[in-house]
Amino acid sequence: MRLGSIIVLVALCSFTAYYIYEPIPEEIEERWKLMLTNSFFRTVSHLADLSEFLGLKDYMGVMYIITVVEKIAPVSDEHVKVTEEKFDGVEVVLYQPKLQEGNNDLRRAVIYLHGGGWCLGSSRMSPYDLLARKMVTELDAVVLSVEYRLAPAHHFPVPYEDVHRVVKHFFQKRVLAQYSVDPGRVAVSGDSAGGNLAAAVSQQLQKEPGQPVTFKAQALIYPVLQALDLNTPSYQQNQDMPLLPRTLMVRFWSEYFTTDKALFRAMMANTHNSPESSTLLKFVNWSAFLPETFHSKYNYSAPVVAHGTRGDAGGMGEPSQSFADPRASPLLVPDADLRSLPKAYILTCEYDVLRDDGIMYATRLRAAGVEVTHEHYDTGFHGAVMFTVWPTDFLIARRMTNNYVKWLKENL
Repeated sequence: MRLGSIIVLVALCSFTAYYIYEPIPEEIEERWKLMLTNSFFRTVSHLADLSEFLGLKDYMGVMYIITVVEKIAPVSDEHVKVTEEKFDGVEVVLYQPKLQEGNNDLRRAVIYLHGGGWCLGSSRMSPYDLLARKMVTELDAVVLSVEYRLAPAHHFPVPYEDVHRVVKHFFQKRVLAQYSVDPGRVAVSGDSAGGNLAAAVSQQLQKEPGQPVTFKAQALIYPVLQALDLNTPSYQQNQDMPLLPRTLMVRFWSEYFTTDKALFRAMMANTHNSPESSTLLKFVNWSAFLPETFHSKYNYSAPVVAHGTRGDAGGMGEPSQSFADPRASPLLVPDADLRSLPKAYILTCEYDVLRDDGIMYATRLRAAGVEVTHEHYDTGFHGAVMFTVWPTDFLIARRMTNNYVKWLKENL
C-alpha cells in the first residue's frame, strides 16, 4: 500500500472515531454500542437540518427515516393473532392470544401508545411489535397498539384525540366482549410521548361522567409530562445526551403545537410562558417535587414569563394556550384531579432530559394517595426500551422490558 493511501486511510479512521466518540458517562453499560447507535441518529439529524435549510424537506420529514428503517408488517404466528383494524376511524394493530380450545376466560388488555415525540414512531416498528407479542404471551393479554396521527401534519390535540377515540371505542361493552376482555383489567401504557398520551387519556377518562369502564393501571415509560419548564436539572444535566438531546426534545414540543419557529426559539430560551401559563408553574416546581438527590448542583429559578403581542415569543396565542392544556402537559392538573387515578408504574432514566418529569409525577401522585411504583435506572438513557433488536440490542433494554411486564403481571 502506498504511503498516500495509508495516510488517507488513517485520516479516515481517525475522523470516523472522532465522529463516533462522545463523552458518555462511564456508568452507562455498552457505551461504545450507544455511541455507534447515536452516530446514526446524529447523522440523520444533520441531514434533516441541511434539508430544511435548503428548503428541500422539513426536519421531521427527514427524521421519519428512523421510523421507516424499523417498520415491518405485523403478522400472526403460532401464539399470537395479529389484525390491523380501525377503531372509530383510527388505525390500530391488535394482538390477541391464539384461542385455546375450551378456554373462555376473560383476559387482561393493554392499550399501548408508541413514542417518537408525537412526530415520529409507529406501532408497526419491530421493537413495538416484539414488545406487544411479549405482553400477549406472558400476560395472556389483548394488546391494542394505536397508530395515532403525527405532527407536524397533525398538531395538538389531534394525536391525543385519536387516542381518546380509540379508548372510548374499545371500552364499549360489545367491543370488550368481542375480544374477551375483562373490563376491570385494562391498562394504558406508553413510552416517551406515548407515556404523555397515556397519562393524559387516563386523567381525562376520570373526568367523564357516566364512563362505565376505566383503567385499572397506567404504565408510563420515561414519559414527557410538561412543557412549561424546559430547564429542570435533568434537562440541564442531559442536554447533550444520546438519544434525546435537549434541542431535539424542544423541537418535538414546538412541532407538536405549531410550525412557527418563534415558539421553538422561545422554548429553547425557556421564555415561552405567557401570564396565563405562569399560574401553573407551581405544579412543575422541581425544587418542591424532586428529591434532594436529583437537585445536584442546580438551583431553582422560575421560567421567565414573557409579555408580548400575538406572533412574537411572548405572545404565541394558540400554542401558548396549548402547552398549558393538561391534555398536552398532564403534570399541570391540581392535586384533586390526581386522587382518583389508577395505580401507576413510572420508569425513569438518569441520563434522560425527561427524568424529572417522571419523578415529579410520581411524587405528586403519591402525595395524592395514588399507589405508585417508581423504577429508576441509574445507568439508563432515553429510548432504551426500544433497543431490543440486533444490532442495537442492549442488556438494559431486556431488564427494563422484563421488569415492566412483571409489574403488569402482578398489578393488572
